[in-house]
Amino acid sequence: MGRIWDNVLTDVDRLVITKGGYGKRRGLGRKPLLLIVDAQYNYLGADAPIEEQLDKWPSGGGSSAWAAVRNIQKLKAAAQTRIPVFYSRNVQKQTLAFDGFSTKTNRDQSKYLDGRPETQIVKELAPTEGELVIDKAYASVFYGTPFQSYLVKLGIDTILIVGGSTGGCCRATAIDAVSRNYNVAMIEDCLYDRITISHKASLLDLWMKYCDVIDLEQAMDYLRGMEAAK
Repeated sequence: MGRIWDNVLTDVDRLVITKGGYGKRRGLGRKPLLLIVDAQYNYLGADAPIEEQLDKWPSGGGSSAWAAVRNIQKLKAAAQTRIPVFYSRNVQKQTLAFDGFSTKTNRDQSKYLDGRPETQIVKELAPTEGELVIDKAYASVFYGTPFQSYLVKLGIDTILIVGGSTGGCCRATAIDAVSRNYNVAMIEDCLYDRITISHKASLLDLWMKYCDVIDLEQAMDYLRGMEAAK
């Protein structure tokens, strides 16, 4: 199966990967959780080519992000009857003084304050009863939140990560999870990023050194396998 990053690799890159033995499967456990990262209006924008929606949604991923949302809907529907589903929401409380993202961007930062409609999770992925939303102010869902306490309480050993952005909050969360000895799978076609090379390079790096990178169908097979093993 071709990988999304294949067309950005040089011959030397391929040699390094082969000779270094990178990309070995880490494997997934028996107690997974689906984590939907920052599926908010701010970060999805309009379902249109990204360049056509940037004036209104400077952080929006556009049509490629919405394509991922439609895949997330399928995965969430399969997960709901089998495993816990958590969300994260990147939002600033009352003040932007502690927003690290705002210091690196030139945009209307008021849209990122809690209470603004732009900070809400899109209705297409609206959390249902029993699905926990974790508010965070930094990239990783682990940083400054009770996320790990919840994972311990539930006995979780595996995190399936979807949402956005691939190279930002999803990557940061994945590395923090692996550093805490959780098994992690990035669901490639359920992830999105505003920058194509960031999406590809982040998935390549995570696949090489940290976690598994699988697609929607493989994730569905994993969930079906859990059901069959009961």
